[in-house]
Formats: sequence, structure tokens, C-alpha cells
Amino acid sequence: MGDEGPVWTVTAEVIEWRGPAPFHYLPLTVDDSAELKIEAAGLEYWGQIAVFVEIDGNTFRTAVFPKDGRYLVPLRAAVRKKHGIELGDRVTANVWLNPDR
Repeated sequence: MGDEGPVWTVTAEVIEWRGPAPFHYLPLTVDDSAELKIEAAGLEYWGQIAVFVEIDGNTFRTAVFPKDGRYLVPLRAAVRKKHGIELGDRVTANVWLNPDR
């Protein structure tokens, strides 16, 4: 993992989006989102892109999806609990493509 191409380091405030259900996300910047979209050409499915995410040495798989011109990284409850992440916290994560999704 991590040898598949570029790694985006994201530091952002954890946000909540109440789509079908409330979830917590880490938003990528608009520039990083544009670059990720280019790098993921052919890997998108239903607008989502499969990625690996690493926070404080904990790596997990998920899929980012577009919202308002940027991609959002879902932060599962188990990940948030393990790292004590709350809504509004500033979190740093490394994100890279998962070509095997």
C-alpha cells in the first residue's frame, strides 16, 4: 500500500454532512480533489474513488466521493473512536488510490 502513485496529505476540520444519515468526513482541498480525479481516471465508479487512508499509523480502505467541488473522506465511527476524533477537530490523514478496490 502506498506504492500505487501519489499520496495526498490532508489536514482539515472534520465536518458532518447529513445526507441519508449523518456522517463525519475529512474534506480534501479543491486543488487536491482535482488532482485526485485526474490520477483516478478509469478508477471512478458512481462518482466514488476507492482509496487507502492513514491516520496516526492506522490504515483503512474507503471510498471518497464528490461534494461541492471537492472529495470527502468518510471517517468511520471505529476510526474516530480509536483516535478520539470529534466533529470540528483538525485531523491530518494521508490518502492514496486503491486501484484494486
